[in-house]
Amino acid sequence: MSVQAAQPTAEFTPDAVTRVEAAPARTRPVQPSAGRVAVMRPGLPTATRLDSGPAPWQLQARAVRPRGPLRVDLKALRERQADWLLLSGAADTGTRAALRARLVSQGPVEDLRDEALACVAAKAHRVLGRDPSDAQLHCAQGLLDGSLVEMADGEGKSLAVALAAAAFALSGEPVHVFTANDFLAARDARQHAAFFVALGLRVGIVTGRSTPPQRQAAYAADIVYSTAQSLAQDHLRDRQQALMLDAGRDGRDPASGTESPLFPRGLCCALVDDAYKVLLEEATTPLDLVEVHDDPDLHAACIVALALARRVRLDVDVVLDVSDCSVEWTDVGLARLHLLSAPLGEGWLDRTDRHDLLSQALVALHGLHAEHDYLLRNGRVELLAPVQAPGSERQEWPRTLQTLVEIKEGCRPSPMLRTVARTRLQRFFPLYKHLAGTGAALREDQKELQALYRLRPMHLAPQRPQRLEELPQQVFEASCLREAAAVQRIKSLLDDKRSVLVGVAQADAAAALDSALRAAGIECQMADGRDDALDAQCLERAGQPGTVTVMTPWAGCGVVIPPSLELTAVGGLHVLDLLDTPCARTRQQFLARALHADAPCSAETWHAADMPCWDSSWIDLPARGSPQWMVDAACRLQHLMQRWTQRRERRRLLA
Repeated sequence: MSVQAAQPTAEFTPDAVTRVEAAPARTRPVQPSAGRVAVMRPGLPTATRLDSGPAPWQLQARAVRPRGPLRVDLKALRERQADWLLLSGAADTGTRAALRARLVSQGPVEDLRDEALACVAAKAHRVLGRDPSDAQLHCAQGLLDGSLVEMADGEGKSLAVALAAAAFALSGEPVHVFTANDFLAARDARQHAAFFVALGLRVGIVTGRSTPPQRQAAYAADIVYSTAQSLAQDHLRDRQQALMLDAGRDGRDPASGTESPLFPRGLCCALVDDAYKVLLEEATTPLDLVEVHDDPDLHAACIVALALARRVRLDVDVVLDVSDCSVEWTDVGLARLHLLSAPLGEGWLDRTDRHDLLSQALVALHGLHAEHDYLLRNGRVELLAPVQAPGSERQEWPRTLQTLVEIKEGCRPSPMLRTVARTRLQRFFPLYKHLAGTGAALREDQKELQALYRLRPMHLAPQRPQRLEELPQQVFEASCLREAAAVQRIKSLLDDKRSVLVGVAQADAAAALDSALRAAGIECQMADGRDDALDAQCLERAGQPGTVTVMTPWAGCGVVIPPSLELTAVGGLHVLDLLDTPCARTRQQFLARALHADAPCSAETWHAADMPCWDSSWIDLPARGSPQWMVDAACRLQHLMQRWTQRRERRRLLA
């Protein structure tokens, strides 16, 4: 059996379809049949649990234990760092080799951890030219102690994680650093590569495009940068091969050409950057191990189903419910379908899944739309995850629906895949012997983090207060009025030599605003989440005076806009929030791109009453002209309800 690990080809949440359009108006009464086809609810396979059965690795992890309070001994740490800076040449190499020998023999005990942190801090100062700040040293010390450290955005979490990773790797145990996406993994690894090499450590990078030989070589390094999905799926592949070998079957993977596991050194230390996103938000995402199970007959049937679906009459032959993407066939529709299928022969007429296939074809044609529910990227169809419910379970599309959408868009159908095992990140992280992480605003979810991972967040106060000016929120009756007002607002800001960052909820909304700005003679750049590298380049230019950037919340994750001196002199970057998201954390992550401790920044939020988050909520948006406290109270109540809903859904999924 050829087994390959892959992320789900597409994912779906019913809320993504409710925003497409309202159900067509019914011109006459319709008598639906008794059968109702729920298109978007595929059956879930039985999961292969990662935390059950015998452990095949030499350094198998143990359960994570609760940690004590965050230690703060900065004075002694700075003194040891100064001593290491005085060493050079053979003295530095010999002293570091002696430290590594003690770490390997005794393990990373408390005193040796502090000594190792002082050593790597001095090396970072010498090689990278960056003296770690007090907050970064405190964060690295907390990570070495096995804690979750809450650190404000823009305080340098990447360097703090690199310091902790290097200090722990000196003990000879492998370290896995988890980032939010492949771009950040590659960026952070390359930025600190010279620092790791100067310490005699090897660094590896694992992305979604890495081949099995590249992954195995990367996992042999001392420090590995990757995403949680990539490492968890490779671990699941190893576990599946071990189970196959125990059952007497051949566990050899032809794609990798080897029978040895990808994790020969085990799961020892995990350091998580952006802990909320990785440990909570993505913890409910199913991780699948799939095998190729192609069916040429099914591809041909999908083409025929699309042709038939184009001849089906909505609200006459079928009733399409866009709220949950289900299809009800009427008696008239069943009779018409029989007539349309007659020329196709007995083989098509006798198909038991004909109604299911045609129902999925109708959803692909009328319920899913490019730039709103999915993106066309390099000839592939990729789902756009909804912003309104980041904590909810993201289900994958039925594989047949994926093929139908690809045929509809003229893409080459991807191979059929069959799920053979499934797990979640919540089962994967507790397998590590040492688990720690850092992120912003973790205390709000400390009870959930402590219940799931037995880790309690520790807070670090920002070194310098952020110079953010919050302007009063505004309310508009319709999104079109808000867009017209936004164009005029951007014009006035550009006249003052300011730069503007505009946040919108969806990629199609970003394209519409981009067209409106260009029609008004305003040049702008757009970061819509299609390409992480291009989005990072856009955000790096967003701090220049006179620059307008339109972006979606998932674009440029982990990238902070560098301010220019000219922009700081005229008031800094201005952020215009048009997200209309019920999730306060989504807005906070969006603002984090613009917040910088050394530069001023202003922000204002505009709401539209016809947006889905207000239109489908029982909380009414106050009318335009209402007192400011009413608008603030409505938004605060909506954020609280959304956070409570997310926590309840995660508890249900992770039970």
